[in-house]
Formats: sequence, C-alpha cells, structure tokens
Amino acid sequence: MIFRVWACSDNHIEGSRDGREQGGEAMSRPIADDETLCPIAHSTGLVGDRWSILIVRELLMGQSRFQDLQAQTGATSQMLAARLKRLEADGLVMRRAYSARPVRYEYRLTPKGAALTPVILALRTWGEQWCKPEGGIPATRMFHRRCESELELDGRCPACDVLVPWTEMRSHPSEAWAKERRERAAEFTGQRRAAKGEAGDLD
Repeated sequence: MIFRVWACSDNHIEGSRDGREQGGEAMSRPIADDETLCPIAHSTGLVGDRWSILIVRELLMGQSRFQDLQAQTGATSQMLAARLKRLEADGLVMRRAYSARPVRYEYRLTPKGAALTPVILALRTWGEQWCKPEGGIPATRMFHRRCESELELDGRCPACDVLVPWTEMRSHPSEAWAKERRERAAEFTGQRRAAKGEAGDLD
C-alpha cells in the first residue's frame, strides 16, 4: 500500500474550492461501513475517538475497574459507561461481575481488543516524537524481554540490533508519569469522598 503525503499549498486550496457547489460547500454524508472497503474507515468507526483509545491504553496497563478507568482517563461516568458498552458490543472488551451487592464489573480486553497493542504503541511513538516539547521525558520506557535492554523510540533493541515485535516488549512507566498517575488517582478518590459527604449532608 502506498500513501502520498501532500504539502498544503495555495494551489491545493484553490483546487478544493473548485469542488464547491454554487452558493456554498458541496454537501456530503457519512459513509457507512458496508459502503467502503477501507480498513481505516472500519477501524476508526470502532476506536476512532479519544476516550476509546484511552480506555484501551488503561486496560493494556492492567486497570480493570470502572473507577480506576475513570480516574486515569478523565472521562465522565456517563461517557465512560457509554464507551465501555460500545467496546463490549463490538467485541473489544468483556466484563465480569466481581461484586454482587452492589453489582460491579471489571473489564478486560478480548483478543480482538488486545490486538490493538501495536496501534497504541504507534500512537505513543508518534506522540513522543511530534507532540511533546523537545527534551521532554518519555512517559513510558520500553524494554526487550529477551535481553532486558531498553528499546529506542522506534522499537529497536540497541543490544540485539533488531526491531522488537510488541509481543517481546514490556513497558515501565517513568517515575514522572507514575507520580502523575498516583496524584490523579488520589485526586479522583478525594473528589468522590467529598461528593459522598455532600450527598450525606443533603440527606
């Protein structure tokens, strides 16, 4: 598959204007999954939004309970519940009850969901390279399971001089990101306790 990278230019912008209908922009409609062969369109239909990607990230990191997913993604409870329901319906996530009274569930990735691991790793690599200030500390350190060497950003093992497949990688959050996550969890817990206290006062 060959992808072309286009540089933005005035000519390109003018060309797009030629496609307008008189009186305004040409009208378009969403393309249904059964109307295209493009796998990118199909994939983004399932996990093409911020919250779904962050949920998958957290599940890959070992989080499984609703409140922990909410604390680390920053999603509202309604948003998180809706995304988990959709991911479960699409076969990426499964749930099981861990408490009967009240009924509470934990969530795990299915094989279909876990197969998104290289996608998450690619987003990590792109984000570290293009979306952070120069000299910023990596959020996650990646290691080669076979020799325990730390991997370069592109997944190459400097000791073995090979590109390591994701199945042979292990991750470890940097101290800075681990601290950030602890603080976020503590803040979320504090907010929940405060909300329960306020509800109790109203009673």
